[in-house]
Amino acid sequence: MKAELKRVHSPDVFDLKNFQPENTEKFAFLLQAMVGPEGKDCEESFDIEVCTPKWLEDTCGTDDVIIGCHYLIVRSYNYQKIVSAIKEFLKRCSGEDWNDVARKVSRLGRWEFEDYVE
Repeated sequence: MKAELKRVHSPDVFDLKNFQPENTEKFAFLLQAMVGPEGKDCEESFDIEVCTPKWLEDTCGTDDVIIGCHYLIVRSYNYQKIVSAIKEFLKRCSGEDWNDVARKVSRLGRWEFEDYVE
């Protein structure tokens, strides 16, 4: 089974395709990659913080430690490059079943079922 990007969405940005950050060198926003099994009509959310190095530097300070899990660091905003990078990452996410695949995808973004216990 393989992962497939179905769509991207952001609760912070209304129109991702035409978005222009106020400060092109320093911004961050939540991007939700909706991913599911290739060829199937279902999807689950993986949360990614898209940000610039300047935003990280200014937000965290020089003495802080940053753990980069679930961050996508970009020099500038380019919708096509971001989507392409996510698709390239997903090409390496396959497994025997969806749980195997989703665990691999969750290295990119926080899976909505990451801590789910039945």
